[in-house]
Amino acid sequence: MTPAPAVWISRRELLRRGLAGAGGLLLAGSVRRSALGAALDAGLAANRAPKAPAKAVIQIWMWGGPCHLDTFDPKPEAGYNYCGPLGKPLEANVPGIRVCELLPLLAKQADKYAIVRGMTHEFSGHETASYIAQTGRPPGGDRQVYPGVGAVVTLFKGSGASYHGLLPPYIVLTTLQGRFSEDGFLGPRYKPFATGGNPAQNPFAVEGIIAPGITEQHQKTRRDMLHDLNTLGHALTGLPCLEASAACEKQAYDLILGDAGKVFDLSQEKDDLRDRYGRSTFGQSCLAARRLVERGVPFVTINYPGWDTHKQHFQAMRRQLPEMDKGFGTLLQDLADRGLLASTIVWWGGEFGRTPKVMWEPPWDGGRGHYPKAYCTVLAGGGFKGGMALGATDRTGEAVKDRPVYPADLIASMYTQLGIDVAAKLPHPQGLDVRVIPAPGEGVKMAGMLHEIM
Repeated sequence: MTPAPAVWISRRELLRRGLAGAGGLLLAGSVRRSALGAALDAGLAANRAPKAPAKAVIQIWMWGGPCHLDTFDPKPEAGYNYCGPLGKPLEANVPGIRVCELLPLLAKQADKYAIVRGMTHEFSGHETASYIAQTGRPPGGDRQVYPGVGAVVTLFKGSGASYHGLLPPYIVLTTLQGRFSEDGFLGPRYKPFATGGNPAQNPFAVEGIIAPGITEQHQKTRRDMLHDLNTLGHALTGLPCLEASAACEKQAYDLILGDAGKVFDLSQEKDDLRDRYGRSTFGQSCLAARRLVERGVPFVTINYPGWDTHKQHFQAMRRQLPEMDKGFGTLLQDLADRGLLASTIVWWGGEFGRTPKVMWEPPWDGGRGHYPKAYCTVLAGGGFKGGMALGATDRTGEAVKDRPVYPADLIASMYTQLGIDVAAKLPHPQGLDVRVIPAPGEGVKMAGMLHEIM
């Protein structure tokens, strides 16, 4: 059964319009509880597997494309022209798994994640590669713009019976990629809410929720003044439009001043834990992501830039990999300690990998180019088995030699763990018959879901 489109107003739009007193759009809260909302709940329930282990996804998007040889598929035997100065990989806490020498914390956590070493596709541009990596479908073709994973998860799990929170169901920390429209043909109600700001700063100035230089008391004073000036509301009671406006205003202020908005106040966490995550933007984004899924938010993306290393690659890795190790490694342990890892998929990866052979010549000076032919991704939690490496590349990491995995295979496996029927239909504005995952006859390259780690 195809779910009806969710009635969702972005929190940014709610705050902008709700606090200004515009009444027309402010009926969202009551509409979501109407008969249409009940029909939506029924549709979503029909597409939810009864024993789906995963409830949420934290996507760590390695913006620019990380190198598999320098992360989770090291090749020291290939020699210096391939591994450069990173030729001493660490033995992980699972026999037979090695990771980069700059990832000591993740080496100790290998029992919690699976490495998919056979990822492959054919698109070497950032835009086209990001599109296939996050939709499972090649760009162009039928000229449709398909929704990304976050938008599809929002459709099936972001409203109705699955999620009732004030927080948006799809949140990006901290800025959008801008590579393609994540909502695709589903429309803007399925776009992510980008927080802006920097979670490593105090306060974390989340756009539309936390304003720099404005205290909580100042916000309360503004609210009281708004109420004092609302003479029309005082004079006319019982009008549905005014009551809807008042309800939406309350919802907006509950988000700003209530418990929901405090999820972004990382000062509530112990300093020791914040230090373990790392006081970087990435490290504190990982902590914020944990707090969000703890509140029930079904999809959180951490957009982590800095991996498009055409020049001086190894200098960048000396900076980036220890930061990634602290944030990603601590996130896995923290989720496990809180009993959240079993129900939360952590999806690490980028749009492609990087050239296994190092470009030592000028002007690259030890850089790595784009490389979609063979790369890796990591899956943890949400029912995926840890301590495993699925697939393999050859001696130099230049080709997949065992168990190729295409983006659609990976995405279908995550949907299945979330209880989303991969054969379910997506609501299309022109009424086209579009499935969550391409049907076999659509010509999209697939090799099968990742049953080995499910």
